[in-house]
Amino acid sequence: MDSTDENNADATGAGTHSGPTALQLARGRASTSHGLTYRPYWWEAAPRRQSAAVLPGRADVVIVGSGFTGLSAALTLLREGRSVVVLERDAPGFGASTRNGGQIGSGNQKFRVKRLIELRGRKKAEAMLREGVRMLDTIEHLITSEKIDCHFSRCGRFRAAMQPEHYESMARDMEDLRQVAGVESYMVPRAEQHSEIGSDVFFGGSVLPGDASVHPALYHAGLMQRIEERGGHVLGSAGAQGISSTQGGYVVKTPLGEISCKNVLIATNGYTDGLVPELGRRILPIGSGLIATGEIPEATFSRLLPKNRVYGNSNRVFYYFRAAPGERRIIWGGRVGRIANNTSPLAFRHLARDMLRVFPDIADVPVTHAWDGMIGYTYDEVPHLGRTAAGLHYAIGYCGTGVSRATYFGHKIALQIVGKGDGHTEFDELVFPSVPFHPIAKHAVPVVETWYRFRDATKI
Repeated sequence: MDSTDENNADATGAGTHSGPTALQLARGRASTSHGLTYRPYWWEAAPRRQSAAVLPGRADVVIVGSGFTGLSAALTLLREGRSVVVLERDAPGFGASTRNGGQIGSGNQKFRVKRLIELRGRKKAEAMLREGVRMLDTIEHLITSEKIDCHFSRCGRFRAAMQPEHYESMARDMEDLRQVAGVESYMVPRAEQHSEIGSDVFFGGSVLPGDASVHPALYHAGLMQRIEERGGHVLGSAGAQGISSTQGGYVVKTPLGEISCKNVLIATNGYTDGLVPELGRRILPIGSGLIATGEIPEATFSRLLPKNRVYGNSNRVFYYFRAAPGERRIIWGGRVGRIANNTSPLAFRHLARDMLRVFPDIADVPVTHAWDGMIGYTYDEVPHLGRTAAGLHYAIGYCGTGVSRATYFGHKIALQIVGKGDGHTEFDELVFPSVPFHPIAKHAVPVVETWYRFRDATKI
């Protein structure tokens, strides 16, 4: 996508859009004439907008990146009496913070508990897992205390087992998670899974009742509004082009001019580039694609998603889905297609295929929106925050669980910037490894995904 798409976004509601049927998209029979809208469904309720503010000559803190990390940090810094400018090279919130699926977990999904203990030791693993639970509580507290209207709901998560052995492994892990971190969950066997999902594809699954959902673009818009009300600046078309050290601080160069500051925070996650090479080689950007359906008949919708949770599966090539807030539409996400053109229906047909394997009854429902975004992956699959050798602060690398993690890490790194002791996290002391063969690794992602898909299909 280019930035002109978001400038032309209307706020008339998703109901004004049509598109190919899910079956047409899945079979590669959709064409550009079908009217598929190539921008996030979320932007219908919260179109991206440019800030009219002028770049100040100086601020206490300059934040590079206007996603959840940057805005959460900005809000905390403003509460602490610091002046803040957030820089964004596109429209504010153009990146993954308004492109994700709006699912909120504790951030504990990347490792099974026993594996995390093997990697970090029991004491550290337990502390990291419990902090993950606090991340989820933190975003709920922020949304509630700031009165942000963004459809936040503790709807719970159903994670579906793709194979019988996945179900058994999941059950053991859920028990470990309860014992180690106090996270409550329960298992739903295949014979009872229609109480959770109207599909026969799976072999049961687990329910995490405390997980949540949100409208990500409305959440982002609410954060921006609170920042501006407190005197902060969020500037679009103002990407950082260079950062140089000065006596007592830094100078950040932008297309709007230069700004001096005492501290800089890099909050770019999946959009981390060569601005700070030390960070650029530690983040692997991986694309995530999403589609949104049109309205599904009520009888069908209530049967497919009877408890209206957020959903995912146990495969290596993960897909995730949920209902749009207040509507009978499904938002379905997964890895990006191997077609480079993200304004081609062919780039999203694999998502429709996966969706119809789970829900064949919606083959005739139109797909109205298709879009993608970049996830920031780290080599050790955990997020990191801290300072570079040049003293720049950073908080990045959420590995696909960024809604709660980014909000939490933005808050914590802001407290570290102002020297508050409660800015400490269990992730502070972790070594932040570079991604081996970084330039090659970026191009190898589609090959690895294809291999994982083969292993998923052959049960290896």
